[in-house]
Amino acid sequence: MRIETKKKFVAGLSITSNVVLSLLKIITGILSGSISIISEAIHSMSDLLASVLTFFSVIRSSQPADDEHPYGHGKYEDMAGFIEGLLIIFASLFIIYESAKKIIFGIHMEPENHLGIAVMFVAVVMNIIVSALLFRVAKESNSVSLYADGEHLRTDIYSSFGVMLGLIVIKLTGYSALDSVIAILVAVIIFKAGYSIIRRTMNNLLDCSLPECDIDKIKKIIEEHSDMVTLKPRGIKAHQVGPTKDINLILQFPKETTIYECHKICDDIEQHLQSLYKNCSVTIHSEPL
Repeated sequence: MRIETKKKFVAGLSITSNVVLSLLKIITGILSGSISIISEAIHSMSDLLASVLTFFSVIRSSQPADDEHPYGHGKYEDMAGFIEGLLIIFASLFIIYESAKKIIFGIHMEPENHLGIAVMFVAVVMNIIVSALLFRVAKESNSVSLYADGEHLRTDIYSSFGVMLGLIVIKLTGYSALDSVIAILVAVIIFKAGYSIIRRTMNNLLDCSLPECDIDKIKKIIEEHSDMVTLKPRGIKAHQVGPTKDINLILQFPKETTIYECHKICDDIEQHLQSLYKNCSVTIHSEPL
């Protein structure tokens, strides 16, 4: 299966699972009166919106460069990831607001536990399976939006599991106020995930340099040809564009180096970088030393 087909498949699978879980949680939350389950329903609805964005960005980013987008469409994935992060944070703040209101004004209900526990268990199992697939394909394709979607679902695993345990404790102790406390803890987990996604995608949108560890790997590849080539000071410009690492190098060669030798060394460096990073674009400018 081609990598673009895999990306579309897992993005579509994520949409399907989130539709099912959103409906289950909304119905269960209304029937049980549990704020923690309703908060999980809101979480899953934000997951659903994020999955739709991911599916859209995967389709757009896979399109080749054109006159309007000469560098390709990779930033659609970064933009989708950024919006996902905002949705996650918005959902977390809404949950905190509703839960705090119930704690402050003493509005507590005895939730119906059996159905809620069962639905949370189903949510945990489904999200473990779908998020694992998202992370696997995200790693293969270096997809920012699939990674963000997988991270989104991973927070749902933790939060659904926490709600399930809380409902069990409420059933055993009868302490219904714990329902709102659990919802706030869920919201904190959700907020942290949203912040992490926004920070990562914002760096890509603002064309921040690749991490220092990647720059060091690029320098080591160039140093393998140090007998013939020198990296010009500040001669590396590398950043992430959607799933693609865009690497620009300025290399200096002795004046007596032939065009053939220069071209061969540049090809070797380019091939080495492309074997290190499955999805990268390499541009090398050569200058006399």
